[in-house]
Amino acid sequence: MKLDRPVPNGPCWTELGTDDLEGAKGFYADLFGWRPETDPRPEAGGYTVAHLGDAAVAAITPIYQESQPVAWNVSFAVTDVDATAAAVQAAGGVLALAPMDVLDVGRFSVAFDPGGAVFQMWQARAFPGAGLFNAPGSLGWVELLTRAPDRVTEFYTTVFGWTVTPSPHYPQWGVDGADFGGMVTMDENFAHEVPSHWLPYFAVDDVDATANAVLMADGHLLMEPVSQPHGRRLAVARDRQGAAFGIYSESGMHKA
Repeated sequence: MKLDRPVPNGPCWTELGTDDLEGAKGFYADLFGWRPETDPRPEAGGYTVAHLGDAAVAAITPIYQESQPVAWNVSFAVTDVDATAAAVQAAGGVLALAPMDVLDVGRFSVAFDPGGAVFQMWQARAFPGAGLFNAPGSLGWVELLTRAPDRVTEFYTTVFGWTVTPSPHYPQWGVDGADFGGMVTMDENFAHEVPSHWLPYFAVDDVDATANAVLMADGHLLMEPVSQPHGRRLAVARDRQGAAFGIYSESGMHKA
Protein backbone atom coordinates (compact mmCIF):
# COMPACT_ATOMS: atom_id res chain seq x y z
CA MET A 1 0.00 0.00 0.00
CA LYS A 2 1.07 3.59 -0.49
CA LEU A 3 0.53 4.36 3.19
CA ASP A 4 3.41 3.73 5.60
CA ARG A 5 1.63 4.62 8.84
CA PRO A 6 -1.93 4.91 10.18
CA VAL A 7 -3.71 7.97 8.79
CA PRO A 8 -7.32 9.12 9.30
CA ASN A 9 -9.73 6.95 7.29
CA GLY A 10 -7.01 4.50 6.26
CA PRO A 11 -6.40 0.95 7.53
CA CYS A 12 -4.57 1.05 10.84
CA TRP A 13 -4.75 -2.44 12.34
CA THR A 14 -5.78 -6.03 11.75
CA GLU A 15 -6.68 -8.64 14.31
CA LEU A 16 -7.53 -12.32 14.30
CA GLY A 17 -10.38 -13.73 16.36
CA THR A 18 -9.68 -17.42 16.93
CA ASP A 19 -10.91 -20.37 18.95
CA ASP A 20 -7.33 -21.57 19.55
CA LEU A 21 -5.25 -18.67 20.83
CA GLU A 22 -2.12 -20.66 21.61
CA GLY A 23 -2.27 -22.56 18.32
CA ALA A 24 -2.66 -19.34 16.34
CA LYS A 25 0.19 -17.67 18.21
CA GLY A 26 2.48 -20.54 17.27
CA PHE A 27 1.31 -20.72 13.66
CA TYR A 28 1.92 -17.04 12.88
CA ALA A 29 5.11 -16.84 14.93
CA ASP A 30 6.55 -19.60 12.77
CA LEU A 31 5.13 -18.19 9.53
CA PHE A 32 5.95 -14.49 9.89
CA GLY A 33 8.46 -14.38 12.74
CA TRP A 34 6.00 -12.61 15.03
CA ARG A 35 6.66 -12.21 18.73
CA PRO A 36 3.26 -12.45 20.44
CA GLU A 37 2.70 -10.76 23.80
CA THR A 38 -0.55 -11.45 25.67
CA ASP A 39 -1.85 -8.68 27.92
CA PRO A 40 -1.89 -10.24 31.41
CA ARG A 41 -4.67 -8.02 32.75
CA PRO A 42 -7.91 -9.97 33.27
CA GLU A 43 -9.92 -7.14 31.73
CA ALA A 44 -7.89 -7.52 28.49
CA GLY A 45 -9.49 -10.92 27.91
CA GLY A 46 -6.39 -12.57 26.45
CA TYR A 47 -5.75 -9.86 23.85
CA THR A 48 -2.40 -10.61 22.24
CA VAL A 49 -0.31 -8.16 20.24
CA ALA A 50 2.17 -9.54 17.72
CA HIS A 51 5.46 -7.68 17.21
CA LEU A 52 8.24 -7.57 14.66
CA GLY A 53 11.17 -6.10 16.52
CA ASP A 54 9.68 -3.27 18.57
CA ALA A 55 6.79 -2.64 16.16
CA ALA A 56 3.26 -3.87 16.84
CA VAL A 57 1.95 -5.40 13.61
CA ALA A 58 -1.28 -7.31 14.39
CA ALA A 59 -3.37 -8.83 17.15
CA ILE A 60 -4.60 -12.32 17.97
CA THR A 61 -7.60 -12.58 20.26
CA PRO A 62 -9.88 -15.26 21.65
CA ILE A 63 -13.43 -15.55 20.35
CA TYR A 64 -15.44 -13.25 22.61
CA GLN A 65 -18.96 -14.25 21.51
CA GLU A 66 -20.39 -17.62 20.49
CA SER A 67 -21.62 -16.17 17.18
CA GLN A 68 -18.21 -14.66 16.29
CA PRO A 69 -16.54 -16.49 13.40
CA VAL A 70 -12.88 -17.41 13.30
CA ALA A 71 -11.63 -14.65 11.00
CA TRP A 72 -9.25 -11.77 10.41
CA ASN A 73 -10.75 -8.29 10.83
CA VAL A 74 -9.56 -4.93 9.51
CA SER A 75 -9.72 -1.65 11.45
CA PHE A 76 -9.82 1.85 9.93
CA ALA A 77 -8.54 4.90 11.80
CA VAL A 78 -11.04 7.66 12.55
CA THR A 79 -10.78 10.91 14.48
CA ASP A 80 -14.23 10.56 16.09
CA VAL A 81 -15.63 7.05 16.29
CA ASP A 82 -19.03 8.18 17.53
CA ALA A 83 -19.49 10.52 14.58
CA THR A 84 -18.26 7.88 12.14
CA ALA A 85 -20.60 5.26 13.60
CA ALA A 86 -23.50 7.67 13.07
CA ALA A 87 -22.33 8.20 9.47
CA VAL A 88 -22.22 4.43 8.96
CA GLN A 89 -25.85 4.11 9.97
CA ALA A 90 -26.91 7.09 7.87
CA ALA A 91 -25.22 5.54 4.82
CA GLY A 92 -26.98 2.19 5.19
CA GLY A 93 -24.55 0.27 7.37
CA VAL A 94 -25.43 -1.54 10.60
CA LEU A 95 -23.58 -1.33 13.90
CA ALA A 96 -22.60 -4.67 15.36
CA LEU A 97 -21.01 -3.00 18.38
CA ALA A 98 -21.72 0.56 19.47
CA PRO A 99 -18.72 2.80 20.22
CA MET A 100 -16.95 1.83 23.42
CA ASP A 101 -13.71 2.58 25.23
CA VAL A 102 -10.92 0.00 25.23
CA LEU A 103 -9.04 0.48 28.49
CA ASP A 104 -6.79 3.53 27.98
CA VAL A 105 -5.71 2.72 24.42
CA GLY A 106 -8.60 3.95 22.29
CA ARG A 107 -12.26 3.83 21.40
CA PHE A 108 -13.75 1.56 18.77
CA SER A 109 -16.86 0.28 17.06
CA VAL A 110 -17.72 -2.64 14.78
CA ALA A 111 -20.10 -2.43 11.81
CA PHE A 112 -21.47 -4.23 8.76
CA ASP A 113 -21.35 -2.46 5.42
CA PRO A 114 -24.46 -2.68 3.15
CA GLY A 115 -23.02 -5.79 1.51
CA GLY A 116 -22.59 -7.58 4.83
CA ALA A 117 -18.82 -7.25 5.33
CA VAL A 118 -17.63 -6.58 8.89
CA PHE A 119 -15.13 -3.81 9.60
CA GLN A 120 -13.88 -1.93 12.65
CA MET A 121 -13.36 1.75 13.41
CA TRP A 122 -10.56 2.84 15.73
CA GLN A 123 -10.13 6.19 17.46
CA ALA A 124 -6.63 6.15 18.88
CA ARG A 125 -5.59 7.28 22.31
CA ALA A 126 -2.50 5.54 23.69
CA PHE A 127 -2.35 3.11 20.75
CA PRO A 128 -2.35 4.49 17.19
CA GLY A 129 -2.29 1.16 15.37
CA ALA A 130 0.34 -0.79 13.49
CA GLY A 131 3.87 0.49 13.83
CA LEU A 132 5.00 -1.07 10.55
CA PHE A 133 3.42 -1.45 7.12
CA ASN A 134 4.61 -3.09 3.89
CA ALA A 135 7.64 -4.84 5.41
CA PRO A 136 7.86 -8.66 5.45
CA GLY A 137 5.49 -9.99 8.12
CA SER A 138 3.41 -6.80 8.33
CA LEU A 139 0.16 -5.59 6.81
CA GLY A 140 0.58 -4.28 3.27
CA TRP A 141 -2.84 -4.36 1.60
CA VAL A 142 -6.53 -4.88 2.42
CA GLU A 143 -9.13 -6.29 0.07
CA LEU A 144 -12.92 -6.17 0.18
CA LEU A 145 -14.72 -9.15 -1.30
CA THR A 146 -18.36 -8.25 -1.88
CA ARG A 147 -21.49 -9.15 -3.81
CA ALA A 148 -22.73 -5.54 -3.80
CA PRO A 149 -19.92 -3.49 -5.41
CA ASP A 150 -21.98 -0.44 -6.35
CA ARG A 151 -23.66 -0.15 -2.95
CA VAL A 152 -20.45 -0.54 -0.96
CA THR A 153 -18.51 1.87 -3.18
CA GLU A 154 -21.08 4.57 -2.45
CA PHE A 155 -21.05 3.60 1.23
CA TYR A 156 -17.29 3.77 1.82
CA THR A 157 -16.74 6.90 -0.23
CA THR A 158 -19.52 8.56 1.76
CA VAL A 159 -18.41 7.40 5.21
CA PHE A 160 -14.62 7.63 4.84
CA GLY A 161 -14.20 9.88 1.81
CA TRP A 162 -12.07 7.29 0.04
CA THR A 163 -10.84 7.87 -3.47
CA VAL A 164 -11.43 5.08 -5.99
CA THR A 165 -9.07 4.16 -8.81
CA PRO A 166 -11.54 2.72 -11.32
CA SER A 167 -11.01 -0.62 -13.04
CA PRO A 168 -13.47 -3.07 -14.63
CA HIS A 169 -11.82 -5.91 -12.73
CA TYR A 170 -10.19 -4.50 -9.61
CA PRO A 171 -11.06 -0.99 -8.34
CA GLN A 172 -8.65 0.28 -5.71
CA TRP A 173 -9.39 2.23 -2.53
CA GLY A 174 -7.28 5.19 -1.46
CA VAL A 175 -6.92 8.07 0.97
CA ASP A 176 -6.36 11.22 -1.06
CA GLY A 177 -5.21 9.05 -3.95
CA ALA A 178 -2.80 6.90 -1.90
CA ASP A 179 -4.10 3.41 -2.63
CA PHE A 180 -4.22 0.94 0.26
CA GLY A 181 -6.59 -1.78 -0.95
CA GLY A 182 -8.91 -3.12 -3.60
CA MET A 183 -12.31 -4.67 -4.23
CA VAL A 184 -13.24 -8.04 -5.68
CA THR A 185 -16.79 -8.70 -6.86
CA MET A 186 -17.83 -12.15 -5.64
CA ASP A 187 -19.39 -14.13 -8.48
CA GLU A 188 -20.51 -17.73 -9.06
CA ASN A 189 -16.96 -18.90 -8.37
CA PHE A 190 -17.46 -18.12 -4.68
CA ALA A 191 -19.47 -20.56 -2.60
CA HIS A 192 -22.82 -19.14 -1.51
CA GLU A 193 -21.99 -19.65 2.16
CA VAL A 194 -18.85 -17.47 1.97
CA PRO A 195 -19.91 -14.04 3.26
CA SER A 196 -18.67 -10.68 2.06
CA HIS A 197 -15.53 -9.84 4.02
CA TRP A 198 -12.36 -7.81 4.34
CA LEU A 199 -9.14 -9.76 3.74
CA PRO A 200 -5.74 -8.55 5.03
CA TYR A 201 -2.61 -9.21 2.98
CA PHE A 202 0.77 -9.54 4.66
CA ALA A 203 4.02 -8.78 2.87
CA VAL A 204 6.56 -11.62 2.61
CA ASP A 205 9.97 -12.06 1.01
CA ASP A 206 8.95 -15.15 -0.96
CA VAL A 207 5.30 -16.01 -1.62
CA ASP A 208 6.04 -19.56 -2.79
CA ALA A 209 8.16 -20.41 0.24
CA THR A 210 5.59 -18.91 2.61
CA ALA A 211 2.73 -20.77 0.89
CA ASN A 212 4.68 -24.00 1.32
CA ALA A 213 5.23 -23.15 4.99
CA VAL A 214 1.46 -22.74 5.40
CA LEU A 215 0.94 -26.25 4.05
CA MET A 216 3.70 -27.70 6.22
CA ALA A 217 1.98 -26.14 9.27
CA ASP A 218 -1.33 -27.86 8.39
CA GLY A 219 -2.87 -24.75 6.87
CA HIS A 220 -4.51 -24.63 3.44
CA LEU A 221 -4.19 -22.61 0.25
CA LEU A 222 -7.37 -21.03 -1.08
CA MET A 223 -5.45 -19.55 -4.02
CA GLU A 224 -2.12 -20.91 -5.22
CA PRO A 225 0.70 -18.41 -5.77
CA VAL A 226 0.12 -16.35 -8.91
CA SER A 227 1.98 -13.46 -10.55
CA GLN A 228 0.23 -10.27 -11.62
CA PRO A 229 1.18 -8.09 -14.60
CA HIS A 230 2.71 -5.32 -12.49
CA GLY A 231 5.17 -7.57 -10.68
CA ARG A 232 3.23 -8.53 -7.57
CA ARG A 233 3.02 -12.21 -6.66
CA LEU A 234 0.34 -13.31 -4.22
CA ALA A 235 -1.56 -16.18 -2.67
CA VAL A 236 -4.47 -16.62 -0.28
CA ALA A 237 -4.24 -19.05 2.62
CA ARG A 238 -6.26 -20.37 5.53
CA ASP A 239 -4.71 -21.05 8.91
CA ARG A 240 -5.26 -24.21 10.96
CA GLN A 241 -8.33 -22.72 12.64
CA GLY A 242 -9.94 -21.63 9.36
CA ALA A 243 -9.14 -17.89 9.12
CA ALA A 244 -8.28 -16.63 5.63
CA PHE A 245 -5.46 -14.17 4.90
CA GLY A 246 -3.40 -13.09 1.92
CA ILE A 247 0.35 -12.98 1.34
CA TYR A 248 2.18 -11.03 -1.34
CA SER A 249 5.57 -9.98 -2.61
CA GLU A 250 6.27 -6.98 -4.81
CA SER A 251 9.10 -8.77 -6.59
CA GLY A 252 6.70 -11.08 -8.42
CA MET A 253 9.60 -13.47 -8.93
CA HIS A 254 9.74 -17.02 -7.70
CA LYS A 255 12.99 -17.57 -5.86
CA ALA A 256 14.63 -20.80 -6.96
